[in-house]
Amino acid sequence: MKKQPKKYTSDIAFTPTIKALQEHYGSRKAYARMESKRGWQNELIPPIMDFIEQRDSFYMGTSNQEGQPYIQHRGGAPGFLKVLDPKTLAFADFSGKQQYISIGNLSENPKAFIFLMDYPSRTRVKIWGEAHVEFKDTALIESLAVEDYSANVERAIIFKIKAVDVNCPQHIVQRYTLEELDHMVAH
Repeated sequence: MKKQPKKYTSDIAFTPTIKALQEHYGSRKAYARMESKRGWQNELIPPIMDFIEQRDSFYMGTSNQEGQPYIQHRGGAPGFLKVLDPKTLAFADFSGKQQYISIGNLSENPKAFIFLMDYPSRTRVKIWGEAHVEFKDTALIESLAVEDYSANVERAIIFKIKAVDVNCPQHIVQRYTLEELDHMVAH
């Protein structure tokens, strides 16, 4: 009987093809060590929860049933992306340009990806999972509304976490908002 290879959380990104490329180009041993020691998380831990709650924007990737990818920027007041529990994120989906690409993609293919960046600390967090659009749970939808934002909340996006990776700051150029620069100069 053939022994099945051990499963790792990072397998969500490191498919057999990708592992073969890592082997070919010499990085597989390092990733195999990472997998055997700590691996990627499959839920949020408090420092990552804090990081998420401080963000004022993120990017969400989806793809349709044909595999055509789409990335959408989401922005709002810090904390608009809510941590519901260690395995669930959610945010309000407001009235807007009415293209409906992300929610259309999610209706065909629930696999999704969230990319969060903090340029001042040169930190990026990548989150793989599955998402769905919630139209009926009015209490949840209302709880995701952003204070002092006038757009109508039309629905909620609920994101179930499968894997989380915080990776190295190499090649991330520090950038600051005008508000952050003003604060730094004032202090």
